[in-house]
Amino acid sequence: MKTTFPAIVTTAEMQAIEGAMFNAGFPVPALMEKVGQRLSDFLQRQFPQYRRVGVLAGPGHNGGDALVVARELWHRGYEVKVWQPFERLKPLTADHARYARFLGLPFVETVDSLQEVDLIVDGLFGFGLERELTGELAHAIDQINTWRQPRVSIDVPSGLHSDTGAVLGTAIQADRTLCLGLWKRGLLVEEAQPWVGQGVLIPFDIPSAVIEAALATVPRRYCLDASCWQELPLSRSPITHKYQQGQLLLIGGSEQFGGSILLSALAARCTGVGMLVVAVPRSLKSLVLSRVPDAIVVGCPETARGAIAGLPERLELGKFSAIACGPGLTPEAVPVVETVLKAGRSLVLDADALNILATLSPWPLLSSVILTPHYGEFRRLFPDLVTGDRLDQVTAAASRSNAIVLLKGARTAIASPRGDLWINPHSTPALARGGSGDVLTGLIGGLLAQQEALSATYGGVWWHAQAGLQAEREATALGVYPEQLIAHLLPTLQAALTAGV
Repeated sequence: MKTTFPAIVTTAEMQAIEGAMFNAGFPVPALMEKVGQRLSDFLQRQFPQYRRVGVLAGPGHNGGDALVVARELWHRGYEVKVWQPFERLKPLTADHARYARFLGLPFVETVDSLQEVDLIVDGLFGFGLERELTGELAHAIDQINTWRQPRVSIDVPSGLHSDTGAVLGTAIQADRTLCLGLWKRGLLVEEAQPWVGQGVLIPFDIPSAVIEAALATVPRRYCLDASCWQELPLSRSPITHKYQQGQLLLIGGSEQFGGSILLSALAARCTGVGMLVVAVPRSLKSLVLSRVPDAIVVGCPETARGAIAGLPERLELGKFSAIACGPGLTPEAVPVVETVLKAGRSLVLDADALNILATLSPWPLLSSVILTPHYGEFRRLFPDLVTGDRLDQVTAAASRSNAIVLLKGARTAIASPRGDLWINPHSTPALARGGSGDVLTGLIGGLLAQQEALSATYGGVWWHAQAGLQAEREATALGVYPEQLIAHLLPTLQAALTAGV
């Protein structure tokens, strides 16, 4: 199982990790200096055009980090103003404030004085905030959120709960959040995204032994990153042949939804799967064959309304490395889903296969089953698990179903039956359109035919999202329709390989 993705931690876990470092002799002031330098380097690199910076400095160590940033940018020739609306400060933060004043950095009395700066750096509160923000401070944050300048938060947007992502009264709406050391759980909760903006991890060299010791007894949470490319089945023997590169059976399509299974098939063949077989209603066979001539297309008996009535006996399910079932299937195809559940093959279920599964509730499922619901399908599958946030929900669903559960959304979450969790931090709302999920099903199915289930799942999720981001950059959010998304799959992969990831 992949273990090198960046970890996601709760407040208590991060406190334990930092405490272990400090107990081992790493000075708190040294950590603050290291963090402040790395934040300053990032800001200078990413925002070279913004020379007037307003810094919001809180009373704790997050405020200390912000003051180091203010000092460093000042030394680098920036115009810096500091707003510190607190009298009682932690000792180290007070030391940095005193030295900043000694250097001549202007400390302003009111937040209005920052209206004309180019960039806001938010260091009011970091991880661990529990109380709601009220009064003049809340009013000031609401006022800042109306300004035109980009806002960058240090570690966690001030006012956001670092575990749950909940807004504590009000919160800074950051354009970027520079998360320190390890990802905080609350930053990756989907509902927090309007406040988090683009999340960026700023590491500060936490020893891996410290992380492993702190997280040894808890299910692991990971944030996907570009190392996902290394998990794709790219290595091949020079003397291989098609039957050694996986055999995928795609099942779906109907008179009502004729394009869904075609999108899945076009995506699946981008994975390099050795043999692709597509089972569709007989009336769709010529359409699919005309677009995917390298596939074996099997026409299935149809219901009166054009859905697959059942799979032909000649289709030997046991010979396939993996089966992906659901796109365009319609709820009529109950016998199809019942058949593939009994096949004992690695399996991806999507779309109407999930809606049919919700009526069967055959928990627990066999191993190597991947469920890919959006939230509406998830509610139908697990109606009693829709309390708490989505990360808790998907973890509970994977445990109950004994399946890998992939909950699609702005921050797609993947949970394994043992309780581990993976979150994709980078995606685009341009993928919020019909057919995007069919592309993902084809990708994961093609990968699953060639590798183990977890790698196929998070590799497919990452690849899908990165292709969407690349398509958006070239064609705007309006232009990422499914065929455009498919057209960017292989160029996106090639660009990643050329970059050497």
